[in-house]
Amino acid sequence: MTGAHATTVVAVQRNGTVAVAGDGQVTVGDIVMKARASKVRRLFHGQVVCGFAGAVADALTLFDKFEQHLDKHQGNLVRAAIGLSKEWRTDKYLRRLEAMLIVADANRILLLSGDGEVIEPDDGDGVVAIGSGGPYAHAAAAALMDSTDLGAEEIARRALLIAARLCIYTNDNITVETLELATPAPAAPVPA
Repeated sequence: MTGAHATTVVAVQRNGTVAVAGDGQVTVGDIVMKARASKVRRLFHGQVVCGFAGAVADALTLFDKFEQHLDKHQGNLVRAAIGLSKEWRTDKYLRRLEAMLIVADANRILLLSGDGEVIEPDDGDGVVAIGSGGPYAHAAAAALMDSTDLGAEEIARRALLIAARLCIYTNDNITVETLELATPAPAAPVPA
């Protein structure tokens, strides 16, 4: 029997909001073993959202490792991502893990893989997707970004619903986590 795999995660950044959405299906071979898994979680005091696609146990190991790097780098997403990517690529055990991660804070989205990639979407794109339904979710989210004024959360949710119609390894039990850029407090009035 092959390992349990998770399937589709999409991240969208628009108008100061980042939304990371994942479907709930876990597949072992060609059998759906679970329909309501959570593949998206908050890390580092709720300031970072991480989603995974691939082998579940491998992804959970990577979540833990990434959280260690976030703590080590005091929540700096890029430094933590580079630290994990370097460790993932060079460690004999980690190198065998079969998963991909999307990590995001309120400012950016990054895709991490075991090949050592740390990929940020192009300026203006604001969409990253992974997993078996990733290409469908990415295309749907990009089209919604170009043709609607919907917010990041709704685009991510709709993109996953479209992917679920096309990919047999993706379902419509969707978890979405969002982060928003902190708006600066209004300046205190200057005393006269």
